[in-house]
Parts: sequence; C-alpha cells; structure tokens
Amino acid sequence: MEKKKKKFEPNAFVIIFCIMILCALLTWIIPAGSFDRAMDDVTGRELVVPGTYHEVESTPVGVWQLFTSLFDGFVDAADIMFFIVFASSYVYVLTKSNALNAMTGAMLRKIGTRDNLIIPIFITFFAIGGTTFGMFEETYALIPAFIVIAITLGYDRIVGGAIVYLGVSVGFSAAILNPFTIGVASDVANVPLVETKITIFRAVAFVAFLVLTIAYVMHYANKIRKDPTKSILYGHHEDISGLMTREECMSVEFTTAHKISMFGFLILIAILVWGIIKQGWWFTDIATLFFVFMLGTAFINRMGVNEIAETFVESTKATMYGVLLVGFSRGISMVMAAGGIIDTVVYALGNLVGSLPTTFTGIGMLIVQNLINFFIPSGSGQAVVMMPIMAPLADVVGMSREMSVVAYQFGDGFSNMIWPTAVATECGIMGISLGHWYKFILKLFGMMFLLQCVLMIIGVAAGI
Repeated sequence: MEKKKKKFEPNAFVIIFCIMILCALLTWIIPAGSFDRAMDDVTGRELVVPGTYHEVESTPVGVWQLFTSLFDGFVDAADIMFFIVFASSYVYVLTKSNALNAMTGAMLRKIGTRDNLIIPIFITFFAIGGTTFGMFEETYALIPAFIVIAITLGYDRIVGGAIVYLGVSVGFSAAILNPFTIGVASDVANVPLVETKITIFRAVAFVAFLVLTIAYVMHYANKIRKDPTKSILYGHHEDISGLMTREECMSVEFTTAHKISMFGFLILIAILVWGIIKQGWWFTDIATLFFVFMLGTAFINRMGVNEIAETFVESTKATMYGVLLVGFSRGISMVMAAGGIIDTVVYALGNLVGSLPTTFTGIGMLIVQNLINFFIPSGSGQAVVMMPIMAPLADVVGMSREMSVVAYQFGDGFSNMIWPTAVATECGIMGISLGHWYKFILKLFGMMFLLQCVLMIIGVAAGI
C-alpha cells in the first residue's frame, strides 16, 4: 500500500521569517525616504507634514542586521510578551482549579441545549468593548478560557478563539467611539468624533458587521458540532490541562471556592475597564492586575505556595509559542523601520489614491489603508501618519473628511484579521497554525471587505 505523503504546512515562524527576508530585500529596492514631522498642539502628537516627503540616505538591511532585528523585535515587544505570560497564568489557574469547568457545567445545567447562545452573547460583549473604549490586546489572555469552554461544548479551538478575537476585532474595526483609532484620526483630520450623521453611519456599520460575524461563526460552530470531521482542525490532538467533556463538566460541583473564583473574574473585568478608561492603564498595570488575581484565585482554591509557583511555570510553557511569535512578528517592523522605506510606501500609495477618479477615491483609500496596516500595525500610529495626507486629499476630490476617517478605521482594523504581523500572535495563543486560521477567516474577510466597499460607496454618495 502506497504511503500517503504528508502535506507540507509551513510553521508560523517560518512564514514570519520569510516575510522578514522579503522586507529586507525591499530595503535594497525601494528608496529610503521620510516626511517632516511637527508637534500638533491640539492632539499633542507628532504628525506628518503633507508635501514634505524627501528621499534620505539609503540604509538597506543586510544579513547581520536581519538577525539583529529579531532581537530588537523581542525587546520592542517585551511589554505585550510578558503581559501574555502574566495574564495567561490567571486563566491557567482558573482551569487547573476546576473553577472554569465547574462554571461551564453549572451554565450547561441551566441553559441545556441552548448553549450555542454563548457564541452571539459573548461576541457581542467583546464587540461592545472594542467599539466603545477600544478594548483589543487586553482580551488576549481570555482566549484560552473560551477555547476550553468551546471544546467542552463540542466545538473546536477556532470557535473559542473566534468568540473573543473576532468579537473584539469587529468592535474595534467598526468602532463608534474608539478613542485609540477614530478618536485620534478625527482629531488629526480636524473633524468631531461625535456628529449625528457620521455617528448613525458608524452605528449601522457596527451592527451590520456584528451580525455578519455572529452568523458566520455560528454556521461554522453548528456544522462541526453535527459532524466533527468538518472542523478545520479535525485530526489534530487536543492537549489542554484540565480539559473535560461536556458530560464531565456537568457532573462537577460548583463549590463556594469556584463561585468566588468566577465572581473574581467578573471583578477583574470591571477593574480592567475602569483602569483603561479612567486611569490610562496599559500593559504593565493590566499584567499586574491579572497576576494579582492569579495569586488570589490560587489561595481561594487552597493551592500551596509551591503549587502556585509550579503552576505558573506550567502556564508559561503553554503560552510560550504565542509569546515567541509576538517577538518574531515585531521583527518585521524593525526591518522596515531600519531600512527607512515606510514613509516611501505611504507617499507612493497616497499619490496612487490621488490619481484615481473621484468615484473610486473612497475605495482607493480603503485599499491603501489595508495595505498600510502591514507596514504600520499600530492603529494610532497609522492615524498620525496617514490622516494628515488623506484628510486634505478628501477635500480635493470632494469627499468628506469624516469618510476618510471611516476608510482609515476599516482598513486599519479589519486587515488585522489577515496580516501575519497581527494574526500570528492570536494563532500562537489559540495553538493553531496560520494555515488553519486562513482556511477559516478568508471567506469571512472577503465578505467583510465587500461590505466595507458598499458602505464607503453609500457614505460618499450620501454626502456623509
């Protein structure tokens, strides 16, 4: 009998390093250039000055610098890497103590066969967080918890990860009030964040993308629950500490310690929201919060100090794949910055949009923002670079500045679902390959992009 050849699926690290090599080669081809930047008193940020692009001395990235960029990427991404380590330890304790399993079992006993409602409820919850106060990276540590819940309910890792990641991504991308993206972009474009027409437009867009996402995830979830062989991950061994079947979860007693632990989970989320909105917390404070709650949850469940330490070490083993991917993917940005090609790409794409017929300018802006997000992954960073160019361009072609902000927020947000520089982190945390993620997401992303185009056309035509 002929042995079946194993299909080659490149590892995520291989894909990211190949992208780094490609970017390094581009630094030898694309001329280095730079815009002048000036401090803006209104936004308190350094903005690009339109019309000041000029070529600078070329600094192509060689072989040695390619490898040193990896180290630089790890250093630059240290905050989010250690945030994942500390935050994931909390979820690991919830799982190992059986608190998460007991809560899931209690929930199943209550809702019975309607447990698929968990999908729309929590996708909506995370989407609201993304669309209002710009929640995004803070949810990374919650992905493992929802993976455990999803697998227990008869789904797979992708469903669990999608509940969190797609939920918050949709809210962040089709934001109504997100201060980190449309707040900054509106300031730079000199337009109000809240104005009747544009706010109604954003609200309609948010609902449309949310409904599409929920329908897509529920269709996939229901399909694989009826037939597990339909799962994109079918045949891949699950290795999650403390993982139980649906029946086992339903038989676990929801003890007082478990209830206190899960109530603490709700308190943690409340403090997290307060800290981000009111205190301006970022990764240092958020990671500390998760670590403190990890210790508290461990003591509530009568874990000794040695057991807590051992559990923390175990949790780092489980998260290290995703942590390393964060550092690797940041190396791509280091290569492009070292080669000085980012502003050149921005300048070229800005000129391309300006040369399009007025009818297609909105779509052109949308496409450009999707492409630029590969080179400038930061949402606020993209705003201060692109909006000083796109807002005046909107004036020239007869399009409102508000719609140029919409093109920015769509392009910046939704493309995070496909660019390896963004999704590598999520895939690492979910424990799946980039290939598996793309099999799941590409069809949805295609539908989302068409919806973005339709909304841009309607918004421009309606004079919003």
